[in-house]
Amino acid sequence: MTLTDMHVKLRQAAPADLPIVLDLLTRCGLHTSSVDLGAGTYWIADLDGVPGGCIGLEHGQGVSLIRSTAVVPEARGQGLGRALVRSALTHASLRGDRTVFLFSSEAGDYWARFGFQPSSAADVAGALPDVPQVRSGLSKGWIDEELVWRLDLPQPEVTQG
Repeated sequence: MTLTDMHVKLRQAAPADLPIVLDLLTRCGLHTSSVDLGAGTYWIADLDGVPGGCIGLEHGQGVSLIRSTAVVPEARGQGLGRALVRSALTHASLRGDRTVFLFSSEAGDYWARFGFQPSSAADVAGALPDVPQVRSGLSKGWIDEELVWRLDLPQPEVTQG
């Protein structure tokens, strides 16, 4: 069965969805220690009513951090990850973000397809010092070992009336 044969629904995660998000991340081999659904906006992709993927967006002032992007192995390669990323980027744009960051050591080619460029730990720490994933990286010392990616979002043109 392909994704096109399934009913796909993206929904915003509620606090009660934390166990679902943690399970999806664990199944995909991703870290869960600093996941806090109350510190940003998270989405879950349900496939025929079964959670198949998730993504999070931690917010700062005019900038956000994509995190916890996961698609279960059996649902990969069918566009589900792309739908989750586009949802997060649209949300970031609508909230007026100028820049979106993320950490990714293994999937840089994937993020480059969305226009992300390499950045630095100093850039993300300066822009988002108070979001859970950056705080975790700073306190546990892993932030300088991670690859940081950055996307500058197009800004709406201001017209004079």
